[in-house]
Amino acid sequence: MPHVIVKLWPGRTEDQKIELANRIARDVVETLNASETSVSVSIEEVPREKWNAEVYKPDIMEKGETLYIKPGYKPED
Repeated sequence: MPHVIVKLWPGRTEDQKIELANRIARDVVETLNASETSVSVSIEEVPREKWNAEVYKPDIMEKGETLYIKPGYKPED
């Protein structure tokens, strides 16, 4: 605990994903005063054509009460 899931479109390099995961983990440790061994970060690539059905609707629209930062875009049709 805690576990962070990042969902994004494919196209980032492995090095970019590793850097992102490391920065997120570092910030979680510092902000929550958590131990490094308790933090986990996963990165899930979701194709653009599946984004609305697999991410926007279930994770953004339907979980507004847990969404601390809202996106500045509307879903594509």
